[in-house]
Amino acid sequence: MSIEFNKIKKELLKDPEFKKEYESLSGEYQIARMLIMARLESGLTQQEVAERMGTSQSAVARMESGKPGNLKTIEKYAEATGNRITYRLHRVAGNG
Repeated sequence: MSIEFNKIKKELLKDPEFKKEYESLSGEYQIARMLIMARLESGLTQQEVAERMGTSQSAVARMESGKPGNLKTIEKYAEATGNRITYRLHRVAGNG
């Protein structure tokens, strides 16, 4: 018997402490997903991205696992995959 991930997530997010931690990591995982998609769309392996960045495959794997590093490193990753970074701020409803 398997339980759907979304059902488990919904239950866990009822816990305020869990929800706070989950949301604090959200941005890092969004970046990781974007990095992975950029690599896959470019048809590159982690090793190939690493070589283009002048780093190791394990560093690329770490970035893709939710520890993307600083903006300069993310920019180097984007360039290695034939992309560029754009920045935008979005106003959150109810904040100013």
